Amino acid sequence: MGELVDRVDVEDRVVGVVDRAEAIEKGWLHRIATTVCRDPDGRILVHRRPENVSRFPGQYNWLVGGAAEVGEWYEDAAARELGEELGVFEAPRFVFKFLCRGEISPYWLGVHEVVVSTALVPDPAEIAWYGWFGEGELLEAVGRRAFVSDAVEALRRYRAA
Repeated sequence: MGELVDRVDVEDRVVGVVDRAEAIEKGWLHRIATTVCRDPDGRILVHRRPENVSRFPGQYNWLVGGAAEVGEWYEDAAARELGEELGVFEAPRFVFKFLCRGEISPYWLGVHEVVVSTALVPDPAEIAWYGWFGEGELLEAVGRRAFVSDAVEALRRYRAA
């Protein structure tokens, strides 16, 4: 078995434990935790995924995160992913969650925020490039570059929240 996740229902209640690949293949709901990283000046971290990854190769994203492990709540998963992907060990703040229909499968997406006050140490297996963008620059980039479609939906909701 690969990466185990909680399978959840439309109310985000756990109904079982499944392999994430199977959840994606069968369209079963599971949990994804992401974080909006801001610097002390309020700029937002934007990154490009490596070309050799299985999901969204070479695409840009303004969220950092991944699947919540079995029994892991959104905030804990977001904090773990920040450490793994960026070497950031600060506690993210939960902002909202929504049922994302997803490009490759549906899932519950938890969105968090954190102000990063330390140097980033990106994992090259997850992040090929990064930069800090003002909100206007981010919106412009979304219109010009290939962004992960689910992240574009999250950006719309984040701006409305």
